Amino acid sequence: MMNKDQKKNYISEMSNQFENSKAIMVTHYQGLTMTQLDDLRSRMREHGIIFKITKNRITKLALEKTKCKDLSNLFTGPTAVAFGEDAIMSARILSKFAKDNENLKLIGGMMNNEVLDQAGVMNVANLPTLDEARANIVGILNASASKLVSILLARSEKMSNLPPENSETKPKE
Repeated sequence: MMNKDQKKNYISEMSNQFENSKAIMVTHYQGLTMTQLDDLRSRMREHGIIFKITKNRITKLALEKTKCKDLSNLFTGPTAVAFGEDAIMSARILSKFAKDNENLKLIGGMMNNEVLDQAGVMNVANLPTLDEARANIVGILNASASKLVSILLARSEKMSNLPPENSETKPKE
């Protein structure tokens, strides 16, 4: 049981987390063992994501004055929240873990001030990460550049193999 000071600290801490995180994913974790929760937390921590089990009634109080107040209806039952900067990575880790552990359920979230439902979270999980997108762009640019070079080289080879235009021998006058 929390005393008043602990509740105030919890509300303040959670309000800061909700206000300062770019990616917030809300899950239900009923049926997961402590070992499974610890495994999930360590996977999340590797990417700078905080995975926290919440106290719903107090968390709803923390949500009231934040940009995330629209998420308060998700806080029913055994709820845990992932706070991070990269929504794609958060959603990807949670969805992969949920595939392996049917007791973890993604129920919604928020990405850059946009509320996501369960389907939205799954869509975000399937997006390429920033690094993957950059790699794809570099690959496209490299492929285009190499094609352009090969086209230019092919044209110049054809030109060099042609006989000169005035190569006919003209009689001397």
